[in-house]
Amino acid sequence: MRDLKGIFSALLVSFNEDGSINEKGLRQIIRYNIDKMKVDGLYVGGSTGENFMLSTVEKKEIFRIAKDEVKDQVALIAQVGSVNLQEAVELGQYATELGYDCLSAVTPFYYKFSFPEIKHYYDTIIEKTGNNMIVYSIPFLTGVNMGIEQFGELYKNPKVLGVKFTAGDFYLLERLKKAYPNHLIWAGFDEMMLPAAALGVDGAIGSTFNVNGVRARQIFELTQAGKLQDALAIQHITNDLIEGILANGLYLTIKELLKLEGVEAGYCREPMTAKATPEQLAKAKELKQKYL
Repeated sequence: MRDLKGIFSALLVSFNEDGSINEKGLRQIIRYNIDKMKVDGLYVGGSTGENFMLSTVEKKEIFRIAKDEVKDQVALIAQVGSVNLQEAVELGQYATELGYDCLSAVTPFYYKFSFPEIKHYYDTIIEKTGNNMIVYSIPFLTGVNMGIEQFGELYKNPKVLGVKFTAGDFYLLERLKKAYPNHLIWAGFDEMMLPAAALGVDGAIGSTFNVNGVRARQIFELTQAGKLQDALAIQHITNDLIEGILANGLYLTIKELLKLEGVEAGYCREPMTAKATPEQLAKAKELKQKYL
C-alpha cells in the first residue's frame, strides 16, 4: 500500500457558472497541487470539493478525472461518505475500481445516529468495497462527537487505518495517539498544524494547502525536527493568510487566489455564493500580494 502520511490537499473542484463541472479547470487545480504545492496526495470528494451539493454521477466524474490526471504520481484518498449508505458503498466501489489508495467517509450526519449505527456504516462500506478506510471526524459540522472508546471500537476493524481529525479537542487527539499508536491521524485544521504536529500526527489534510501547501509542509517538518520557533513564525504567516481567506469567503477566495496564479479554478456551486464581488476580488489580490 502506498504511504499515506504527509501533506494532502483537500481538493477544490472547478465549476462553470451554471454549476457544471469544469474538467479543464479541475485538471489545472490538480496539476497546481502536484507541481507547485508539492503535496504528497489529494483528498478527493471532501467538504472542500463542495461534495455534499453534488449528485452521485457528479461525484463519480470527479473521482474519474482526478485519477486520470494523477495516475500514480501522488496518493489518492476518496471521501465517499454520505447519509445515504447505498450511495457511500456505490462511490466506494467505484473509487476502489479506479485504483484509489484508500477510502474515507464522514460520520453519518443530520439524524442523531447511535454509535452502533455509525459503526455499522463504516463496517458496511469496508465489507462491500474491500478497501481501507479513514474515518472523517468533523464534529462542528456533523454534530457527531466520538470518544476514545468509540474510536477503539471502530479500530477493531483492521481496515480502519485512522482518522482525519478536524476538531479542536487536542486532548482527545493526544489520547488517541497514545492509545492507538499504530493508527494514523491526519490533522484537519490548517490553522493548528503546529500543535497537531507537536502531538505526533502523521500528516494533514487541508483546504488552504491548495495555495499554501509549501508552508504547510515547512510547519510540519520543522515541528517534527523540534524547530518550534521557526515553525511558529511560519504558522503566524499562515494564520494571517487563513484569517483573511475566512473573512472573505473560504472556497471562493481560494479559487480566486488560484485564478491569480493562472489556474482556471472556476466558480463555487450554489447555494454557495458562486461568483466573487468586486470587493472580494480586491481582497483576494491583496492577500496574494501579501502572502503568496
